[in-house]
Amino acid sequence: MFGTSGIRGPVGDEVTASLALSVGRAVGVDADRVVVGRDPRESGEFLADALAAGLRESGTDVVDLGLAATPTVGRAVAWESADVGVSVTASHNPPQDNGIKLWQPSGQAFDADLREQISGRIREEAAELVAWDAVGERRAADASERHVAALTDAVALADPPAVVVDLGNGAGGVTVEALTRLGCDVETLNAQPDGSFPGRPSEPTAENCQSLSTLVGYTDASLGIAHDGDADRLRAASADGTYLSGDELLAIFAADAAEPGDAVAVPVDTSLAVADYLAERDVDVTYTPVGDVYVADAASEPGVAFGGEPSGAWIWPEETLCPDGPLAACKLVALDAERSLADRVADVPEYPIRRDSVEVDDKTGVMERVSARVADEFEDVSTLDGVRVDLGDAWFLLRASGTQPLVRITAEARERSRADDAFERARSVLDASRD
Repeated sequence: MFGTSGIRGPVGDEVTASLALSVGRAVGVDADRVVVGRDPRESGEFLADALAAGLRESGTDVVDLGLAATPTVGRAVAWESADVGVSVTASHNPPQDNGIKLWQPSGQAFDADLREQISGRIREEAAELVAWDAVGERRAADASERHVAALTDAVALADPPAVVVDLGNGAGGVTVEALTRLGCDVETLNAQPDGSFPGRPSEPTAENCQSLSTLVGYTDASLGIAHDGDADRLRAASADGTYLSGDELLAIFAADAAEPGDAVAVPVDTSLAVADYLAERDVDVTYTPVGDVYVADAASEPGVAFGGEPSGAWIWPEETLCPDGPLAACKLVALDAERSLADRVADVPEYPIRRDSVEVDDKTGVMERVSARVADEFEDVSTLDGVRVDLGDAWFLLRASGTQPLVRITAEARERSRADDAFERARSVLDASRD
């Protein structure tokens, strides 16, 4: 039922009002107060209503934020002295999808144990419904203003630049408000919330953000910012319109956040360039499984100053353990104001990396055979998430998709020929394991 990003899937098929009701009842077993918010998808309205109904009939009070960015929901759990936060969102997925993601008071998403606890209650129908006169209250609240205040407190801009912000028709309006209050000249793209995402697909990839890159390149803007539908992700373009890779952003954010001797948390599919760049600054890298919940868990450990994923999730643990796209936007603008993103990116090494996805009938069985084969053939193997093989001057990763019948291949080296060789070795392992 739950993946690492919560429940997510097509509305009316995998994600229904009935499911939302069941999740509300399951969460309400031991929660006194729950914060609920949603992204702009129209289906979010009835899903949030059903979720709130399940909570209230369990005796749980509901703080309804209405349309709100996911990081606003994540932060508001503590602000409202609540036990749980719920985002009704499918994040960067297409408009026909929706989902439910649960947050702890720390801002961290529910981990595997907590997700299984909720799933078990749903399977066992363990709801504890209360009498008519003991139902929970539902009150409307707006946490956006407090989120904006937290953002403006987190950074200082001596010379605010011009910025283009592409909201992707999502819920990230707090970014525009915060940057405006910081003194930036802000121009927006796709700023009207619309869950059909008419301006561009929700995921802020280079292909989907071509309008942003073009506008930044042809104006006096210093940089461009792009969010997904619920604004937990951030991607960016430099002053000339160049769309920055997730690994480049990860290196820039991490180098700023960490002091020598610190560590940063990154997933196993992160470029070797990030580790090399940080090693020059005496900053270590702690690898995690792919998923912001795992990065957040590692970032909460002593000595870990930052956590990030190349997909666009950025976590400053002293602020919140929820990926906060608006916070990342403000911090990136501040960094660019001190020294341009183009100059910063020029210091980050660029290594050849190859990626592919292979459709398989039984990804679980295939990955079991991959693990056995790799253990026999290679010495330096990590099974933290999928199978990652360190070849010394190269590495490859074979990892099952969490949502599709695919096995993903990633291979990287400092030299093109070695990256190609590592990729072919990975593919040969996968091909042999499909038989």
